[in-house]
Amino acid sequence: MRKATVWFLCLCFLLSARVRAESLLSASGANGAALLECETGRVLCALHETERLPIASTTKIMTALLVLEHGDLDTPFTVDPNAIRVEGSSMGLREGDTVTLRALLWGMLLPSGNDAANAAAVRTAGSLEAFVERMNERAAELGLADTRFSSPSGLELGEHYSTALDLARLACFALQNETFAEMVSSRSARVEFGDPPSPRTLYNHNRLLSLDADTIGVKTGFTKAAGRCLVSAARRGGLTLVAVTLGCPDDFALHARLCDEWFDRLSYADYREAAATRMAVAGGGGQSVPLVAQGPFGAWLSEEERAHVRIAFAAQPLCFAPVAAGEPLGTATLLLDGRPLAQTALVSAQDVPLYGDNRSISEIVRDFFSTPDQQSNPFFALHTGT
Repeated sequence: MRKATVWFLCLCFLLSARVRAESLLSASGANGAALLECETGRVLCALHETERLPIASTTKIMTALLVLEHGDLDTPFTVDPNAIRVEGSSMGLREGDTVTLRALLWGMLLPSGNDAANAAAVRTAGSLEAFVERMNERAAELGLADTRFSSPSGLELGEHYSTALDLARLACFALQNETFAEMVSSRSARVEFGDPPSPRTLYNHNRLLSLDADTIGVKTGFTKAAGRCLVSAARRGGLTLVAVTLGCPDDFALHARLCDEWFDRLSYADYREAAATRMAVAGGGGQSVPLVAQGPFGAWLSEEERAHVRIAFAAQPLCFAPVAAGEPLGTATLLLDGRPLAQTALVSAQDVPLYGDNRSISEIVRDFFSTPDQQSNPFFALHTGT
């Protein structure tokens, strides 16, 4: 009875915590919101996260990603005069200016220059239209089914929308690019451009970088149609959270509060020991081989959450000697509520040489499952009915 009571109280705490977070989002006035744990893409809390909404200059996350994937960031060129004739925020480009794609990246990600986004688009794709087509292709490749772009800058020139969930997933992906991560985490940057080029200092519009020491990016946005939009990322102790709000009046404060709450709630749970098992070896002189996780295997969980490990062997129920240490023989998947959080290969922890063994496979399997030290093997219970 006492154990059941403890689990009930834990469940109530978890549910109340989620209710508090979602109530906070509802009270914020945001049109859409999502908070993701970046490594697994797990949604921690959300509000209208799949509703298609205008996204303003958070669009430039995709623009910057495509420019980075294009490469050739440091070759100087003259900006296209038509590309830089655009309304809204600017990095200060003028006709005849010489610039590099790297400088344009700083210009679109820090002061959110629409001129920088357009100039980079024309330089890398030949035209704005061709670049926008590539933006939509890349969104499809990344599985962003509710995202559509009509400009590199975020100005709505046609169908232009995304969702809080899609933007959070895009940001998690973009942060894997080291140059992108460096730029969006910078409060300012010294770049050169002009006619002739001269040093300029650009400043980041993301005030969270100054207000919250955990913040590492990512991008602000505003238009009359979209309202205040913010994609932020924060990291503490190896845990990275990405928050998105669309049309939220007090976005900076909300993001800081949400991240602080979930940083306090989550801790890393290591499941490598739970993934360890053994496998029978035919032709190995009656030996079995211990299997261990090849790499890190765990997830960020609250105290109330319990994940479980699912093991799949490459060849069931045994493998054949010789076996080399480090040889992959299976897979372990960490599941929470049926959803995979992490996966690792299971590899042999030792060598098993080939010995003379004339037993049949059925005899090897019988002997393996009747040996006491094999009772930890998941197949033991399957074959004995225990």
